[in-house]
Amino acid sequence: MKITHVEPIPVDVPLKKGLTAKTAHGEHVTSPFVIVRVHTDEGIVGLGEATISALWSGETQGGAMALIQHYLEPVVVGLDPRDITAVRRAMDFKAKVNPFTKAAIEMACWDIAGKAVGLPVYQLLGGKVRDQIRIKLVLWATEIPPVLAMAERFLNQGVTCLKVKTGLGPEGDITRVRAVRKFAGPDMPITIDSNTGWTVSQARYCLHQLRDINLLLAEQPIMPGDPEALADVRRDAPCPIMADESVFTLTDAWQVASHRAADILSLYPGKHGGIQATGEIVAVARAAGLRCAIGSNLELGVGTAAMLHVAAAFPEIDSDTFPADTIGPLYHEGDLITNPLDLGPPYARVPTGPGLGVELDEDQLKRWRVR
Repeated sequence: MKITHVEPIPVDVPLKKGLTAKTAHGEHVTSPFVIVRVHTDEGIVGLGEATISALWSGETQGGAMALIQHYLEPVVVGLDPRDITAVRRAMDFKAKVNPFTKAAIEMACWDIAGKAVGLPVYQLLGGKVRDQIRIKLVLWATEIPPVLAMAERFLNQGVTCLKVKTGLGPEGDITRVRAVRKFAGPDMPITIDSNTGWTVSQARYCLHQLRDINLLLAEQPIMPGDPEALADVRRDAPCPIMADESVFTLTDAWQVASHRAADILSLYPGKHGGIQATGEIVAVARAAGLRCAIGSNLELGVGTAAMLHVAAAFPEIDSDTFPADTIGPLYHEGDLITNPLDLGPPYARVPTGPGLGVELDEDQLKRWRVR
C-alpha cells in the first residue's frame, strides 16, 4: 500500500455559547483546525486532525496547510502508511517541531492501518486495558457567576471531577477555586490548571492558600523550560503536580522525570507529534514510576477519538485517578464526525470500529470549512 495524496482541509468551528475558553494563554472562541485525509492506492482513506493553536504550540492554520502541502506531503507520498516509523522519520527530517501538524498525518496512518486489517487502533497498540475513560470538565478563568453556571451545568450532566483554570492572578485564582469548592461540595475532586501563568513564588503562595481545598492535582503551575524550578514547586506543594506544557517531546519527558519535577505527565497525541510518540513518553513515565493523564487542546471528533484509543491502551494512563480531558466535542458547535463519540460524563468510551472508528460528516465539513 502506498500513500498517494495528503489532503488538508481547514475548518473553523466555534465553541458553544457559554463555553468559550479563557486561560492564562488567552481566549479561545473558535477553533481554526485542520482536518487531514491521507489517500492510498488501495482506496483506504485515513483521517487525522491538527488541533493547532498559535497560543499553545505556535502553529497556525495557514502554516499547517503550507507545511503539509509543500513539505510533508512530498516526503510521505509513496510510503506505506502502515510503516509509521518511516513516515515519522521522513516528516521529522524534512521539518522540525510542528507536532500537531505532523500528528494529523501520523494518526491518519494509524487509521489506515486499522482499517486495512479491520481492527481498532487500540488493538494495534496491544489491546485495551480499560473499556471506559473517566473524564473531567473544565471551568474557565472568568468571573465567578459564569464559572458557577458552568459548574452547575456540568454537575447536572453527571461529571465526577472538575478542573478550574487559574494562572491569571493569585487573588482572583484563589477566589475562583474557593467558589467552585463551596458550590461543588467537599467531596467533589477538583484540579487546577495555571497554564504556566504563575511565577514560582506565586505558585507556592497559591498552593498553600488552597491547601484546605484538598486539590486532586495542580497542573503546570509555572513556565516550562526549568525542571529544577518545577521540582522546587513540587517539593513544597500540598498536592500532586502535573506537567503539561513542560512535556512536548521525549527529551522533555526525560528532563521532567530525571529532575523529579512532577508526579503526573499530561499527554495527548497532538502535543507529542502522534500516537507512537505518545507511547514512547508513556514508557519514560513507566520507567520513572510516574502516572500519566490525558490532556487536551479541545480536539474535535477525530482528534478526540485518537486520544481515547491511547487512553484505553496504556495502563500508565490512569484516568480513574486522574480523569481525562477527552472533552473537546462537548464544547464545540460541531464535531465533524457522523456518529458522536460517547463522552459521558462521567465516562467516555473508546470507539470500537476499524481504525480510529470515526468517519467524517460531509455536511458538517461543508458548514465549517474555511473557503
